Amino acid sequence: MGTSEIKVIETREALREHLGHPAERTKGKIIPFLDQHARTLIEHSPFYLLATASSDGTCDVSPRGDPAGSVKVLDDKTLVLADRPGNKLLDSQTNILENPHAGLLFLIPGMNETLRINGRAKLVADAPFFDDLVVKGKRPALAIMVEVEELYMHCAKAFLRSSLWKPETWPERSSLPTAGQIFRDQMKLDMSAEALDAALTEGALTTQY
Repeated sequence: MGTSEIKVIETREALREHLGHPAERTKGKIIPFLDQHARTLIEHSPFYLLATASSDGTCDVSPRGDPAGSVKVLDDKTLVLADRPGNKLLDSQTNILENPHAGLLFLIPGMNETLRINGRAKLVADAPFFDDLVVKGKRPALAIMVEVEELYMHCAKAFLRSSLWKPETWPERSSLPTAGQIFRDQMKLDMSAEALDAALTEGALTTQY
């Protein structure tokens, strides 16, 4: 396909003309605070995605997981995320320092709807609520506090289209490359994939908190 055949949309007006406008009911589902239902979903979510962007617009999405109930709701406008040990690239953290805008997507296994939250984030080195963020006896060195600006439930269509929660649709793990194989090839390492997989498994098990 040549580039002349690609029709690019470059303005909001063109986008709306192409796809239309949301229904009033759809716009009405966006609320600026953590209501009872949002609190319940957050309490039961063991996994969420944190989206951030640097000052120049470079984006990053980071997967975050903890036992359900680990994300703390301080009040109807504020929640706290424990920042667990990672690779120390600190993409999310440095983005927040440059640009506080952040997005969250909370997932609950088996539930096709998700909770989307947008707000402003800040990094916290210590606070009384850190005692509530302890998991397996480990206190986080850092937390991310998010001031909620808007939230809404996202419909089930993406999960229904992907059949994400249906194990019978999942590929056989053996048909996919292991993390060790991927790292070995991408980083051109002089180490076997088996040895890398063993080291990665050990590290994942011993450095979670």
